[in-house]
Amino acid sequence: MTQRVELATVMDRLAVDELITDYAVAVDDGDWEAYRALFAPEGRADYRSAGGVEGDAVQIAGWLTRSLGLFAMRQHLIVNRRVSFGLLEGDTGDTARVRADYVNPMRFAGPGEGTDTSPASTAPDFVCGGRYAFGLLRTTEGWRLREVVVQEKWRTVITRPAAEAAPPAPLPGN
Repeated sequence: MTQRVELATVMDRLAVDELITDYAVAVDDGDWEAYRALFAPEGRADYRSAGGVEGDAVQIAGWLTRSLGLFAMRQHLIVNRRVSFGLLEGDTGDTARVRADYVNPMRFAGPGEGTDTSPASTAPDFVCGGRYAFGLLRTTEGWRLREVVVQEKWRTVITRPAAEAAPPAPLPGN
């Protein structure tokens, strides 16, 4: 490989990594306009293994809006990213595949959401994990998602005793 090709590969890897991070941030922040913009026009996602749906970016954003609206706190941690570049029309690097693991702690929304900062109110109620398979395409606008497949491997719902879930008692004199 020449230095020019090596530099281009590094730049592509950085751009792909940024796209995957933008995906996680858009989902966690509920920024569905940004989420849809991450996809190529023909892009699709498949969340069926996590109890969801399969469809284009608009359909998936609608489903995510409804299902993730139950959670006041979401934090996708996408790790162990493995990137490989492929061929499209004979040009190296026009496509990419990313396989990455995820852990996703979330907290159910409750009354007075956002005002209670006790440890019980900020701890997650639901945690799931699994693996993403991303298919990417280089477009004139940069790298875009062509395919997202979620393979949920595990989930747990955390229940707390009522006393732990109650807000903390006020300090004396308050």
